Amino acid sequence: MTTKKQRIFAEAAQLFREKGYSAASMRDLAERVGLKPSSFYSHIKSKEEILQKICFDSAQKFTEGMERVEQSGGTSRQRVRALLGLHLRVALEDPTSVTVFNDEWRHLSEPALSRFVSLRKDYEHRFLRIIESGIEAGEFRAVHPQLALYTLLNALRWLHFDGKLSKQFSAESLREELEKILLHGLIVEKK
Repeated sequence: MTTKKQRIFAEAAQLFREKGYSAASMRDLAERVGLKPSSFYSHIKSKEEILQKICFDSAQKFTEGMERVEQSGGTSRQRVRALLGLHLRVALEDPTSVTVFNDEWRHLSEPALSRFVSLRKDYEHRFLRIIESGIEAGEFRAVHPQLALYTLLNALRWLHFDGKLSKQFSAESLREELEKILLHGLIVEKK
């Protein structure tokens, strides 16, 4: 059963996705969950509290996913495939929160902003090490590792926007298609 506070966070994520964090008001949110603005604050301290919870809950999903991938002991290619799957899974399971995580985190205030940026950088650094290991092992082409990282991450950012694709593909077939494009490219190599 969903508690009132959980419902507030879910509705807030949806509202932030629709209007953006800055344009969303606590009054809008109170109306969505059927509370008077005066009683709303008995559940939530501030809009910032909501943003922090959404951002850090999403960051935790990615951090825990990265830890599982790193502990898997697979090849770099297997790890990158698993990370593609992680991004896809999180985007399909919680698209509203991923929108906030990707776009609205910039509205966090200090010290939460620095903590959040540190988590993102740590995740990116760990992903980068996997790519670098793959290049060193000859699993991946000798490309600039950071360019490869940001290409992959930015190519995955749109996943939470397009609900039509998630209806056309199963999560696994969508991951396979993404892997074909992102890891193998579009060009068919002539033999």
